[in-house]
Amino acid sequence: MSYQKFTKDVGLIGLTDLLIGLKTLIILPIMTKMLGAENYGIWAQMIVTINLVAPIATLGLPFALVRFLAAEKEKEEIQEGIYSVLTAIFIVGLIISLILIIFSYPISNFFGCGQNLIKILAFVILLECLNLVFLNIFRAFQEIKKYSFFIIFLTVGEVGLIAAAVSLGHRLLGAILSLLIIRLATFLIVGALIIKKVGIKFPNFSRIKDYLSFGLPIVPSNISSWVVQSSDRYLIGYFLGAVFVGYYAPGYTLGCIVSLFVAPLGFVLPVVLSKFYDENKMDKVKTYFEYSLKYFLMFAIPSAFGLSILSKQLLTILSTPEIASQGYLVTPFVVLSILLYGTYAIISQIIVLVKKTKIIGTIWIIAAITNFGLNLIFIPKIGILGAAITTLLAYFLAFLLTWHYSFQNFKFDIGWKFILKSLSASIVMSLFIIRFSPVGILEVSIAIIISVLLYSIVLFLLKGFTRNELKFFVKLFK
Repeated sequence: MSYQKFTKDVGLIGLTDLLIGLKTLIILPIMTKMLGAENYGIWAQMIVTINLVAPIATLGLPFALVRFLAAEKEKEEIQEGIYSVLTAIFIVGLIISLILIIFSYPISNFFGCGQNLIKILAFVILLECLNLVFLNIFRAFQEIKKYSFFIIFLTVGEVGLIAAAVSLGHRLLGAILSLLIIRLATFLIVGALIIKKVGIKFPNFSRIKDYLSFGLPIVPSNISSWVVQSSDRYLIGYFLGAVFVGYYAPGYTLGCIVSLFVAPLGFVLPVVLSKFYDENKMDKVKTYFEYSLKYFLMFAIPSAFGLSILSKQLLTILSTPEIASQGYLVTPFVVLSILLYGTYAIISQIIVLVKKTKIIGTIWIIAAITNFGLNLIFIPKIGILGAAITTLLAYFLAFLLTWHYSFQNFKFDIGWKFILKSLSASIVMSLFIIRFSPVGILEVSIAIIISVLLYSIVLFLLKGFTRNELKFFVKLFK
């Protein structure tokens, strides 16, 4: 893959992830303004449940497909990989979904919702697992346009159905049914395309051991990562009630906007780096790492400053004044956490390349234990702000450990001079925002536009880009 194609793929996935981020921001006012903080808190707990169960049920196998099929040419091996993984995930996902249905009554009591919602959620999770396999097949084959199309289809469909269901008075039941309907439609359409492309084969599971050896060590990492990212919703609900989850989740969601800038890199990098690393093209591997980190930080650093300063105004626009007054202090801690996580996501690819995924799992287990333990102490004492603080501490710990182990195996230039220039430009931008002190959607929009221009101008004047990099992008978009 050329640098031009890599950058175009990153840009395409970036636009796709932008829509995903907008989905969350669109659903936020729909749910909070029409259903209130408590119902949004229940919804948030359901979403984090999907994000917990799906990584467990998939056994790390979708990511294993990406790693092993990226350079595979033999059709029979491709078929064997796809259908053995799909069968294994279907069995595990079905078992987990049945367990959720059996225990739907106590789970619904914990969430504070109806039992039927948990039963529907169980089927949503099963379809989520299967769709993860199908979509990662497009990723393994580097069919980025197809992947992006179906992610957009899933995203737009979900927003549209939820908005219609809630507007028509179907409340949380309509919202969770919307998740089920759009995932079922995606499963049927994408499944048909995969069958048309690779055919049908009954797997003999000859390579499932290799796939599991690679994928299973990722599962503890996924679970532990979930504990750091999402378990605080459960603990806040337990100690403080669903309404405080409704205060916390919007501030957290706003802070997670920064993750949009690393998501496309996290999608494309494993495929590209695996190919060049296996071909022993280390100069290209190094170049991709350096460019990826630089362009993530170029967007993430100013976004972190802007979101932190404007958190209260943005939450007032996107939710309610009640939620904004309670949740705005959460955002700065989450923003910094995601900034660290984005850097981690790039650097940790080194560990993936050398196939030492057990290290990643161990790191996140340590971070999860730290996060969970501190949440048990801080949440009862200082409320939702305590959850935000422990989130930052856990991400910082994961970042430091990943930095240590990654650079033992492979090193590249971090670009400290650029980071200082980006920080300087962001400070100038922040001073403008503070001086302007925007209120309301119009003034906030104007402040954001001017801030983007101001940051770009200052970064350009500080020579944040080399002449070769500018030539590269001019050539790219010709």
